[in-house]
Amino acid sequence: MSFTPEEMSKLKAYIESVFKCSGITVMKREKTEDSIEVMMGGEFIGIIYKIIDEGETSYNFDMAILDIDLDGF
Repeated sequence: MSFTPEEMSKLKAYIESVFKCSGITVMKREKTEDSIEVMMGGEFIGIIYKIIDEGETSYNFDMAILDIDLDGF
């Protein structure tokens, strides 16, 4: 279930469109092929998982937000 370069490019463009930002980077992970890392401005912000079920492919974006990241809001 590895990601193709085309999938990675499309996911990058989609995330930039949804969050209305640029500077997103997606990169393969070293030890697993079912997910890729999402970076913004050089910082890790989340993981996209690829799920294939009954012949359909979906992608889940998982982003953790630490409580210390919320200081000042």
